[in-house]
Amino acid sequence: MRILWLKSELLHPLDKGGRIRTYQMLKHLRRQHDVTYLSFVRPDDPPEAFEKANEYCHRLVTVLLRETRKFGARFYYDLILSLASPLPYAILKYGLMEMRNAIERELCERDYDVVVCDFLATSINLPPRLGCAAVLFQHNVESMIWKRHFETQNRGLKRAFLKGQWRKILRYERETCRGVDAVIAVSEIDRDRMRGEFGLPEVYDVPTGVDTSYFSPVRAALDPLELVFTGSMDWIPNQDAILYFAEKILPIVSRTIPACKLTVVGRNPGPALLQLERSDPRIKVTGRVEDIRSYVARASAYIVPIRIGGGTRLKIYEAMAMGKAVISTTVGAEGLPVRNEEDLLIADDPEEFARAIIRVLRDAPLANRLGENARAAVCAKFGWEAAANCFAEICERVAGQRSRRQAA
Repeated sequence: MRILWLKSELLHPLDKGGRIRTYQMLKHLRRQHDVTYLSFVRPDDPPEAFEKANEYCHRLVTVLLRETRKFGARFYYDLILSLASPLPYAILKYGLMEMRNAIERELCERDYDVVVCDFLATSINLPPRLGCAAVLFQHNVESMIWKRHFETQNRGLKRAFLKGQWRKILRYERETCRGVDAVIAVSEIDRDRMRGEFGLPEVYDVPTGVDTSYFSPVRAALDPLELVFTGSMDWIPNQDAILYFAEKILPIVSRTIPACKLTVVGRNPGPALLQLERSDPRIKVTGRVEDIRSYVARASAYIVPIRIGGGTRLKIYEAMAMGKAVISTTVGAEGLPVRNEEDLLIADDPEEFARAIIRVLRDAPLANRLGENARAAVCAKFGWEAAANCFAEICERVAGQRSRRQAA
């Protein structure tokens, strides 16, 4: 099978969930299928991003994208201009004639079986008529994330803006999902949600995996009072999770365990998180690190206080594979086949979440049992090769259906 894979970025460094999932999927797919990876690149992309592309594709085709710096004057100017567009800003900013031309050139010059749009944003440049099957790989239900984001926002003007963006992305996501040959979700929950809300006849799900040889228990000096969170800190749900934890949950924990602290590990923390670190000595924000495993290894518990996420959280599987006790909200563990009180602890309101943390920090046998169960579960069920094989089978089926329709 010949695959044209559309992406908004190169995959290295592998420092966020979407990149990791795509990398692992493609690394296995390229062993049996011909993969062309067509992506935006930025002027500041590191050399390794280009040098390591052959790990996941046979051909790399790139288009330069000069992004507006977040929170600068031009950024806010572009936001205001986008209000007049029927498209949400998160999609509109990726619409570029150079990318459309590059896609059309590839489709004219090479005989592809399937085009994969990786994340919703890449679909904006897809030609309206294709000679092959089109598959949308949905790591999240984007409209659900935006809905949860505006629902948790208290500031009136920002809430109104987010509500408008939610309505736009809901309309765009529904129309795009209906316009492709198939949609692939990353969990059964997301699959059923899109099937019901968007009326999709061809929507599938592939399991989320984890590299259990890389993420494994590490012998390290354990800090009995340290919590850890990992993730891309320029992603809104992650930033919201830490601000929410610091304001609502940590003060409750501190009444019982005053020395409890949190380390936040992940790239591009914004001004709000950096200010939080300066104002609260209990919280350390590392920024990007080469290897998160040492930070996870020394913590006594891994927390996922996410309120507005979507898709599946690779971070939970990584922590489980390292044998860590995990405390998560229902949204944080959404889409993962995990068992409360067996593989991890689920808690939603601040009091309940704080009590779960206190239980784990004070009860070493409980923490050990949760960690052992978690490690056993991911090793038994969640490998990347199975996920990639499932993905390939879906693409082959959809491509075959498209060929038969064209022949008829």
